[in-house]
Amino acid sequence: MTIHSNPAAGLDGVAAAVTALSHVDGEKGELIVAGSRIGELADRTDFEGLVARLWAAATGREVDAAEARRRLARGRLAAFERLPAILPATAGMPMVDAFRVAVAAVAPVEGLEAEAAIVGAMPVLAAALVRQAEGRAPVAPDPDRGHAADLLRMMRGDVANAEEAKALDAYLVTVADHGMNASTFAARVVASTQANLFMAVTAGYCALTGPLHGGAPEPVLDMLDSIASKDRIAGWIDEALKRGERLMGFGHRIYKVRDPRADVLKRAVERLGGRGTDLGFAAEVEAYARRALEAAKPDRRLDTNVEFYTAILLDALKIPRRAFTPVFAAGRSAGWTAHALEQQRTGRLLRPSSIYAGAKPE
Repeated sequence: MTIHSNPAAGLDGVAAAVTALSHVDGEKGELIVAGSRIGELADRTDFEGLVARLWAAATGREVDAAEARRRLARGRLAAFERLPAILPATAGMPMVDAFRVAVAAVAPVEGLEAEAAIVGAMPVLAAALVRQAEGRAPVAPDPDRGHAADLLRMMRGDVANAEEAKALDAYLVTVADHGMNASTFAARVVASTQANLFMAVTAGYCALTGPLHGGAPEPVLDMLDSIASKDRIAGWIDEALKRGERLMGFGHRIYKVRDPRADVLKRAVERLGGRGTDLGFAAEVEAYARRALEAAKPDRRLDTNVEFYTAILLDALKIPRRAFTPVFAAGRSAGWTAHALEQQRTGRLLRPSSIYAGAKPE
């Protein structure tokens, strides 16, 4: 591993923690979460099962999927009870900002672990804010439903079919954890001070909102809308590259090859059929963009990343674009809470050094 002393390097290659939660191999295009490759997890494990595995790895205490399901259901119910105090404070705000206020207002629940209160609250908050923006009342959680299915039901007001619930479940699993990304690092830094998990996760969400981290799925759809038709693909992409613009949904800070999460979500989209974005059109955009990027930047591999098929999947599920970041947070909160718990177990404050480049007294 190369250790950088240059702060401009963005801490690339600097190991900030020892973790049993997830591992990203950018050279191989591999993501391992809780001991399994991400594709295997999305095929075999629901969100509650993955949450149980992450919390068990973080704490060293066994947690089974059924118990995680019960805890998350209770967390959803508790969050719904707090909505009358939360929603008025968010009225009129952009969705990303409203969700920040709502996350910061999540409170401890007597007899329930903080991690369950937090992860359980996320879909309730996201759904309620979408409905508030549409002038509709929030829908109460159903504790007998799975986390993904209940998120869709609370947001729409009607029950999602099994294929839709499975697709969103695969998405939540796929984005639940991803190594030492910026938001996870932010959560771990706050947790290392022995601040509680509510503070740590609020910090994680704030980091997620930045366009260099979690803010790109919506612009993927904007790009597809702008291209509009198959006969415009080549000209639109070529002109964008000539202007030095970034093609949304391509390239990743870590992966030097294709993002493995893109294939997981592509399969989930295909199982949904022809809903939302025209899949044939999107596939042609993806194929041409990859060829164009390879020709324009032969020294830098810019392949499809998770954001491309995230946007298409969430659009197919009729989730409003303004809610994409909160829904991402509903999945990533599993990783944030697990990393915060793991960091607190070390008892060590994260306190990096810096290189002073200012003036010195004579």
